[in-house]
Amino acid sequence: MTDLDQLTQSLARNLKRWRNERGFTLDALAARAGVSRGMIIQIEQARTNPSVGTTVKLADALGVSITTLLDYEQGPRVTFVPPDQAVRMWSTEAGSYTALLVGTEADGPLELWQWRLMPGDESSSDPHPSGTVELIHVTAGELTLVIGGETHTAPAGTSVAFEANTPHTYRNDGTAAVEMTMAVSVPPAR
Repeated sequence: MTDLDQLTQSLARNLKRWRNERGFTLDALAARAGVSRGMIIQIEQARTNPSVGTTVKLADALGVSITTLLDYEQGPRVTFVPPDQAVRMWSTEAGSYTALLVGTEADGPLELWQWRLMPGDESSSDPHPSGTVELIHVTAGELTLVIGGETHTAPAGTSVAFEANTPHTYRNDGTAAVEMTMAVSVPPAR
């Protein structure tokens, strides 16, 4: 079984498990996540690999981290993730990527991400549930961050915190790679 097959099977199993634990019907989850019922069925039957955006919407609607949806197994309270096992969720041919480094469910999902954005690349995100906070530390380059239509720049060494309940975009308008670490805290599902 390839890594992609294992990821598809884990997502199918975990999505169905968390949907049932939350007591959500297919229609209820579709409405909460803004994802079609048909897409959820295909994911739960391991017949498709959804986009990062769709996976984020489903995790947010369930009140769990992406880590939880992609976990191969629920393990002990201490989790070590070797560099070669960080989950790449998005990448471009230019070399941009996001890597989910580690996550937990303690008092709501908390995720730690590593990002690289090559010059000219960008990644946009739909609004997350109210109360979701993103913390960013730029380690190289200059990040252009668009939050709710307002553009901000964050050069290397800058840290940023914002509530992510509005559309937001991470962009590299410069000539050097942007590297950053991001923590995302999502409130538990109510």
